[in-house]
Amino acid sequence: MKTITIDPITRLEGHGKISIFLDSEGNVANAYFQVPELRGFEKFCEGRRVEEMPDLTSRICGVCPEAHSMASTKTLDAVFHVEPPSAAKKIRELLYSAFQFADKITHFYILAGADFVVGPEASPAERNVLGLIAKVGKEIGLSVIRHRLMGHQIIQMIGGRQVHATYGLPGGVSKPLSKDEQVKIEAMAKEMVEFGKFSLKLFEDVVLKNKDYVDMIFSDAYTTRTYYMGTVDQNNKVNFYDGMIRVVDPDGKEFAKYPPADYMEHIAEHVEPWSYLKFPYLKKVGWKGLVGGKGSGVYRATPLSRLNAADGMATPLAQAEYEKMYETLGGKPVHHTLATHWARLVELMYAAERTLELSQDPEILDSNVRQIPKETPTEGVGEVEAPRGTLTHHYVTDERGVLKKVNLIVGTTNNYAPICISIKQAAQGLIKGGKVSEGLLNRVEMAFRAYDPCFACATHTLPGQMPLEVTIYDENQKVIRRLSH
Repeated sequence: MKTITIDPITRLEGHGKISIFLDSEGNVANAYFQVPELRGFEKFCEGRRVEEMPDLTSRICGVCPEAHSMASTKTLDAVFHVEPPSAAKKIRELLYSAFQFADKITHFYILAGADFVVGPEASPAERNVLGLIAKVGKEIGLSVIRHRLMGHQIIQMIGGRQVHATYGLPGGVSKPLSKDEQVKIEAMAKEMVEFGKFSLKLFEDVVLKNKDYVDMIFSDAYTTRTYYMGTVDQNNKVNFYDGMIRVVDPDGKEFAKYPPADYMEHIAEHVEPWSYLKFPYLKKVGWKGLVGGKGSGVYRATPLSRLNAADGMATPLAQAEYEKMYETLGGKPVHHTLATHWARLVELMYAAERTLELSQDPEILDSNVRQIPKETPTEGVGEVEAPRGTLTHHYVTDERGVLKKVNLIVGTTNNYAPICISIKQAAQGLIKGGKVSEGLLNRVEMAFRAYDPCFACATHTLPGQMPLEVTIYDENQKVIRRLSH
């Protein structure tokens, strides 16, 4: 049996390795996605004061620190049994909407865009953000950078810094919003909405009008039937900041709907000896291994999953794009993994519209932004929709507020089993008779890149030192070929 190893995989956050095992005829017998880096945040947070957690956990990731900081801040509300004032909740959601907008730009244009705009078969030297800018032009490239910066400028106004913002307190936020800040945010939000329209038009022109790309989206190699998870508001519309967790089955029928605090009644975590990452699954269905379908407890929590789990979007332009996507793809639920990129852009539009809505809400200027905690801290669960999936923090403290136990189910962790399944399907659909090329391996990587995986906490190498290495072994595990760039 031959083995193909992609190590490290590229254009993701963190570190991972793909091993593909070929049978004697050169076809794919199996494939594994391994996370060889140790996370340790849950353990080394024990013994710290719980109020430190929004700052500590924001260091888990350099791409989505705001998601961890927000989930942690909401967990502090629960631990201290305090309800923030309405203005504080809206300020939090305003920051979070701006963060979601900036993060989706990062993934679509910088991490995944090169696969479609430059092309999956292009040279690795061109298949990156610089190759993308060379293809679309300097003007569009600068527009992408400028609008991504707007999201971070809003984060800075509210949270003090563009990255690793410090604002979250149990019972509220650290400061109210000024009129001058509100005016600046509103002006930027109007431009963000226009950029959302531009991005969706670009996707239509580059991807949807290209028959090869559309065929690839619909192909069996990129189609996986699973359960889907996402947070919904009181009208079952997508919500990033707050609501109930809704799960639908592979036929689109509601399977579960519960408050985040009840997550342990619905989610369990499986471990394998060959990876440091956990495999969450639906407890009432059970762990059946790395397989999809209704009989498996494997679920997905991605942008596409959120749209599948909801009844629509809460803002008008995003709702129109939502309806267009499902009409084009044949109705709900959609199981085509690469359609996640389209769903991500629908969410980008929602994030821009929600930023504008909140910036125009008069209550956003209310100075009452914190309820001081008075109860003894105990235990709490906080949850938000991170860009990569449902993010849950769970803390247990002693009576002094010192952490005794921490459990984190991060966005990508939800999707670990589906990522493994998707990679195997893509490899089996693309590699035949032992014929392996750089372009085929990149198409295998596209199966995981759609998830926008974020294996932060993993060890990182310096910029320019992330080579893609593929090692091919014969039946005796002897290296017969090594490819790198």
